[in-house]
Amino acid sequence: MSLLDSVKKLFVPIHKEGYPFIAVAAVASAVLGHLWTPFGWIGLIITLWICYFFRDPVRVTPQREGLVISPADGRISMIVQAVPPPELEMAAEPMTRISVFMNVFDCHVNRSPVAGTLKKMAYTPGLFLNAELDKASDDNERNALHIETAAGPVAVVQIAGLIARRIVPFVKDGAVLAPGERFGLIRFGSRVDVYLPLGVKPLVSVGQTMIAGESVIADMASAEPARSFRAQ
Repeated sequence: MSLLDSVKKLFVPIHKEGYPFIAVAAVASAVLGHLWTPFGWIGLIITLWICYFFRDPVRVTPQREGLVISPADGRISMIVQAVPPPELEMAAEPMTRISVFMNVFDCHVNRSPVAGTLKKMAYTPGLFLNAELDKASDDNERNALHIETAAGPVAVVQIAGLIARRIVPFVKDGAVLAPGERFGLIRFGSRVDVYLPLGVKPLVSVGQTMIAGESVIADMASAEPARSFRAQ
């Protein structure tokens, strides 16, 4: 590996949404450092963390019809049956909901879990409860997407958390999405839910770590039963 490749691997691209925050943090650090040097070092650490938070690395997405890819970096926090958000106007019937919780150190660029057409996207204002709580699905600020796929409807919901204060979409209604394609970003700690038809068995377990755009969470074209897992 060349020196240039090593540098590129260490300093991954930063999403443009992060530039204003990085600029403000850098200027504040310089001003504070002028007033008192330790403040400047603290500001520098915060600036570097913001750069890290807004990273947008290249991901290698598996390509096969039916695969459902994780929409977010983070940890599987829940796998339950639940009705998708009413604003999506989908059938009011339970679906399998797989929740991926992102902490403030995870990459927050979200990616489409499936190939399909964005039939509807709906933003709903709300609270900023801990995104790991089940009731956060109903009470928190969220941005919901209804994606029509060859295997049936899929819902993806970005949920703001305790620190998150803005959900930024990159797509509009009618967009044709590819698996792993970037569709939005949540600023600072949150959760993404994926709703799948009940017949689709999750291939992941609560507690498992996901990589957005790479980790397979289900297969809508397979009759494979749900897997068993053990922590070690």
